[in-house]
Amino acid sequence: MTDDAERRARELENLRAVYQSLRPGAAPPPAGSRVGRNVAAGAVGGGLLFVLGKAKFVGLLAGALKWKTLATMLLSIGAYALEWGWAFAAGFVLLIFVHEMGHAVALRREGIPAGAPVFIPFVGAFVAMHGQPRDAAVEARVAMAGPITGSLAAWLVLGAGLAWPHPLLVALGHTAVLLNLFNLVPVPPLDGGRIAGAFTRTYWVLGYALGTGALLLTRSPLLLVVLILGLFTLVRRWRDPVPGYDALSSRQRATIALAYAALVIALLATLPLAD
Repeated sequence: MTDDAERRARELENLRAVYQSLRPGAAPPPAGSRVGRNVAAGAVGGGLLFVLGKAKFVGLLAGALKWKTLATMLLSIGAYALEWGWAFAAGFVLLIFVHEMGHAVALRREGIPAGAPVFIPFVGAFVAMHGQPRDAAVEARVAMAGPITGSLAAWLVLGAGLAWPHPLLVALGHTAVLLNLFNLVPVPPLDGGRIAGAFTRTYWVLGYALGTGALLLTRSPLLLVVLILGLFTLVRRWRDPVPGYDALSSRQRATIALAYAALVIALLATLPLAD
């Protein structure tokens, strides 16, 4: 086997390990492994940034650091490259960027000032909102925009990889499909939690049941942080509701629910293509 073929095979196995570790029932990373330590550190850092963002610290920082997107993208690529290689790392970060730009464009279309995407190695990325949605329907549309654009990019990459064929593109596309699907789990602060809150809060209970089960199976520190942060969001929404925020028409609720279900089903149907 040539050096190039060996490198591609090694990169493919590394990237497959990324999305396999997110599958329900996947074994947790070995104790003391570098990947496990990086994910744990990234999850803690992501949680701290989320809390600071609620205090509007991140919003102020975003105004001062115009270069933050490029800087954090390069930081993330470098961190991921240590584990997966440069080709995987660059493609992975670019696919996350497409997802986040979907949110950014939707925010601006809705008249909500938005910062540029900020990347957190081994956690993902976020777009800071410098305003609040008018109602739950606006929040759901903004939340849906990320997974829609991210899924379209994932399918494009996956399709190109299957057509050539090219194992790097297949692995990248498949991983992006899985990550967008993970984002649609109906638990705040994930996109799925913000979408589901617009048509029924019952899905939050289902989301926590799914999330807790996945946490017990995977012992993922990132998932633990998501579930903890989500509890604060749920308590705040129930204890201090914004008057009129959830007053949507039946048609609005049905449209959001159907769009959400269609995207989830489409992503689930795509998962077996690269297995």
